[in-house]
Amino acid sequence: MGHRDGSQIIIAKNNNAKSLRDLKGKIFAIPSEYSNQNLVIHKLMADQGMKTEDINFVILPPPDMPTSLASGAIDGYFAGEPFCAKAEIEGVGRVLYLASDIWPNFISCALVVHEDLIKKRPEVVRDLVRGIAESGEWIETHRAEAAKIAAPYYRQDEKLLNFVLTADPSRVSYVKLTPTDKDIQAIQDMALKMGILKKATPMSDIIDRQFVPLNISMPIIDSEVKLNK
Repeated sequence: MGHRDGSQIIIAKNNNAKSLRDLKGKIFAIPSEYSNQNLVIHKLMADQGMKTEDINFVILPPPDMPTSLASGAIDGYFAGEPFCAKAEIEGVGRVLYLASDIWPNFISCALVVHEDLIKKRPEVVRDLVRGIAESGEWIETHRAEAAKIAAPYYRQDEKLLNFVLTADPSRVSYVKLTPTDKDIQAIQDMALKMGILKKATPMSDIIDRQFVPLNISMPIIDSEVKLNK
């Protein structure tokens, strides 16, 4: 996986809601019907005894969510970073829930590799997986440097990424990136319950662990060289 957590439920800063129940009848944005955020918010609704029709869901691209919240077009949203932090920094929104409050070890993104590449170039896939795992370990202890490196790459304000990575380390995690059967099964079960998936698939057909590094050492990364590249 790329990282865990890294998504938040954001509402207007002046909204006094203390739970999702307080948003009944409101307009709430999600990135897609098929997004993990959609699964998680429906889990939260079920946990709080709510029905799907209790909230008016709309689909919006995450970059448009902070401005839509500021204009009053929506009452809240659930998206990945840094679009949650952006609403906070600009003073238009606040966090109602971290993803980890609702679904511990929330999977925010995952590495998917074409089967042809796995069969023809396994050494490339192995290097890619190890690189992601080692980079994740490095980010955990070099968060401010990571923000500096990532800002030009993602065309984001460094201060915004720094806030995401350093304000609260539990906001996004780059360790424990190997998915477990339990992780993926929970996602599949929720998608089946919601009708997004029509049939179950064995975990052995979804997760390929042959490339997972047995021992991950901390990589040595020169941030200045990275930035110059």
